[in-house]
Amino acid sequence: MSLHPDNPLIVQSDRSLLLHTVRAVVGADGLPAKDDEGRPLTEEHPRYAAARDSLSTFAELEKSPDYLHSYRITPISIWNAAALGLSAEDVERELVSFSCVPIPQSVLRDVREWIGRYGLLRIERLEAGPEGRFELVSDDRAALAEVLKSRSVADLVEQDGERVLLGELSRGPLKQALIRIGYPVDDRGGYLEGDSFAIPLDERDGERPFHLRAYQRAAAEAFYRGGSVLGGSGVVVLPCGAGKTVVALAVMNLVGTKTLILTTNTVAVRQWREELLDKTTLTADEVGEYTGESKSVRPVTISTYQMLTWRRSKADDFEHFRLFRSENWGLVVYDEVHLLPAPIFRVTAELQARRRLGLTATLVREDGKEDEVFCLIGPKRCDVPWKLLESQGFIATARCVELRVPFPAEVKRRYDAADARGKYRVASENPAKIDVVVELLERHDTSRVLVIGQYLDQLHALSQRLGAPLITGKTPNAERERLYAAFRAGDVRVLIVSKVGNFAVDLPDANVAIQVSGTFGSRQEEAQRLGRILRPKSDGSAALFYAVVTLGSRDQEFAQKRQLFLTEQGYSYEIVESEIDVEGASRGSMR
Repeated sequence: MSLHPDNPLIVQSDRSLLLHTVRAVVGADGLPAKDDEGRPLTEEHPRYAAARDSLSTFAELEKSPDYLHSYRITPISIWNAAALGLSAEDVERELVSFSCVPIPQSVLRDVREWIGRYGLLRIERLEAGPEGRFELVSDDRAALAEVLKSRSVADLVEQDGERVLLGELSRGPLKQALIRIGYPVDDRGGYLEGDSFAIPLDERDGERPFHLRAYQRAAAEAFYRGGSVLGGSGVVVLPCGAGKTVVALAVMNLVGTKTLILTTNTVAVRQWREELLDKTTLTADEVGEYTGESKSVRPVTISTYQMLTWRRSKADDFEHFRLFRSENWGLVVYDEVHLLPAPIFRVTAELQARRRLGLTATLVREDGKEDEVFCLIGPKRCDVPWKLLESQGFIATARCVELRVPFPAEVKRRYDAADARGKYRVASENPAKIDVVVELLERHDTSRVLVIGQYLDQLHALSQRLGAPLITGKTPNAERERLYAAFRAGDVRVLIVSKVGNFAVDLPDANVAIQVSGTFGSRQEEAQRLGRILRPKSDGSAALFYAVVTLGSRDQEFAQKRQLFLTEQGYSYEIVESEIDVEGASRGSMR
């Protein structure tokens, strides 16, 4: 490989990737240019954006300081790339294209090995014999012999001569066991069709037009794959506001069976119901809600993860799991699949004969269980870059700003005396943030603003200071829906929400979000919160996302971690330091 010193990427032998975001400006004399104070001048590297977009398809972003972003190639990142059709040659070509130094051969060997393992083992349905029997097969007998040495694998199968057989209930656990030892399985065992139930889309022109967008149709077809065993399970990744629900409706239309939809809360259940009744020809008595308020099971039924994982005590069974078996479902939809709780993973392992669609804006899981999503829900079937949809006008242009606020002296003393966890909370609840929020609201006095935070005491203080309503987990569903409706109608201009506002809240007119605290370094949360303001605005205006953090604290450190996923999608954060007098003598302005 020849050297290309002007390229922005360095590939290291531990499979970490270093991507330069800037380069030195060269003057007319061929020497590095400097500013008036003698500091080197830099500019964005001309190949940075292209390299970032390329790496996002097969590597994971780990850190994103201003000048040098670090990525890592992992088995899951490579297997998801393989599921989307990338070959080892494709990955190598991209690395070579952007690298400024030779690529370690060990990295290329790992990529080839991991991609070679994707689909090396297959689960296929037995054509003859009893129903619900499958075979684990491979064109590489040595690989099959190798995995059978694992007790976790051998205990789930039966060996009949050279054949490796398994039953229906072993299908999910076997995939889990195999991925843990580095062998993702291509499950071609097929699906039970479920009870037939047509779900026609109501595409139309007129006052309330509705037509599938090209990328939504493509995502649905990439999942369904013509009804073959090559599709029917997997995850569609689209940014908030891009119409993941509509993709699910298109899939339901293609599958044409009874469908169970699982989502995050009762408000989301109602929004799904409204979308179903608006964009399909289903009638109200064909769409059921299975919640704490209503347990109506219909051909299309919507429930929540909280409902299904409720039990009277830790020793009791999950009594609502019977919903999974109450009907002959042909499709199960997992909304916000990145939030899937562990008990739902367990029951999903038993549902491998049902088609399974996961929807998310980010496959990042803070618990590291991306492999569970991969093997039990299915691989990534579609992933449309956020910036691509922004450039096409399908989601709003967004500007992200991190506002850094200093400590008041008394709060700094409490921060210094706290342990690591306590430091984060003290910094997150810095009372000086309230003045910053007040100034931001004055600056955006005609905008629809969401103020989002983690800590209830902080949010109650904001609610009192701003005179704005607050929605928390304790707010009754009827009151939540009333406040959301008032916000949509413009009767409420500022709405304060706790973590319940992270997902499944349809507020298309919100154009400013102010985050005052978050869940440590949660990348998924940052993506969801930005997503609350990404629906295209009727006037074409941009959305503004403010993250208010405490300067020089654990709050600032975790904010940088939260921003990783959005950085990978092409968003950058402007850093602004507040000049507000935190001791309260007077209030200045923010630069």
